Amino acid sequence: MNSANRESLCHRNQSYIAPITVSLITILLLGFFSLRFYHFVKSPNVSLKGKASTYLYIPTGTDFRGLLGIMKRREILKNKKGFIFVSARKHYDARVKAGKYLLRAGMSNNELVNLLRSGKQVPVRLNIQSARSVAELAGKLSHQVEADSASLMKLFNDPLCLQQFGIDPDNVFVLFLPNTYEIFWNTSASQLLWKMSLEQKSFWNPVRRQQLSATGLDINQVVTIASIVDKETNKDSEKPDIAGVYINRLHKGWPLQADPTVIYACGDYSIRRLNVQLLKTESRYNTYLHTGLPPGPICIPSVSSIDAVLNFRNHKYMYFCAKDDLSGYHNFAADLAGHMRNAKNYQKALDHLNIK
Repeated sequence: MNSANRESLCHRNQSYIAPITVSLITILLLGFFSLRFYHFVKSPNVSLKGKASTYLYIPTGTDFRGLLGIMKRREILKNKKGFIFVSARKHYDARVKAGKYLLRAGMSNNELVNLLRSGKQVPVRLNIQSARSVAELAGKLSHQVEADSASLMKLFNDPLCLQQFGIDPDNVFVLFLPNTYEIFWNTSASQLLWKMSLEQKSFWNPVRRQQLSATGLDINQVVTIASIVDKETNKDSEKPDIAGVYINRLHKGWPLQADPTVIYACGDYSIRRLNVQLLKTESRYNTYLHTGLPPGPICIPSVSSIDAVLNFRNHKYMYFCAKDDLSGYHNFAADLAGHMRNAKNYQKALDHLNIK
């Protein structure tokens, strides 16, 4: 083969090799970027330190940078760049949604971003039980939802805000019923009140409304009496009797002389036995010094106590006193002489046990 033919063959070979090389490089690049894309989007990227799942809390007002900071402190992401990449493609980086989210170990960035972008939170089971003060209530609520106790207390002391719920700062407890409610973690303080207002309306159904009408009292008054009954006894069977005593006293214009209201006025819930000095405590809640009902409930009463007031027993009893067997039950009396006998026996029992 002469030199001209060899040169021609060489050029032909080069013309075949060049496209093949470009194709191979293209395939390799596509493969590289496909693998990288799969790694960013589909491969597991949520690490929970051996846990199968955990909750991620995103506070209200958190932006994407703030979210990355939360995830970094929690060490949730194996690859931050992949999460940023997917978030940008799905426009989540500009639409962070607050809330409580359930994360599973091994979630991909695609699954994680889809969850957070959807705003599908895990509801909080808000547990509301008895509270002896509004501050205590605010504290208990703040441990279960995002709203802090300061924002709740500000709302609880705002007459204009509370007016729309038919209450005032003295009657905040009227809006709360002991129960467990489903609510979103990032519910604001005002949204929480609206939720409780709806629950209250549901509680005061037609049957209870009819019972309420028969008592001649309003809701605030019933809940206030119920709160006193609740602190007088935990025996459901005698709650209607105790409610009947207080309603008898109201009808006769007597002071209620309810010991729990004095303890509330003192703010010392460890008191087990009232003395003369404590009974003189000056407070609107001291029903030994002031006739009529106190300004509002002294706790969140149980449903059984509310229903006991709605179905109070009609009787002639004007007094009651704890039994001297310290069983938690009470003796009832229609006159002062009978009450003094019961009280004397009870005082002897306390003295015997050295209860001050």
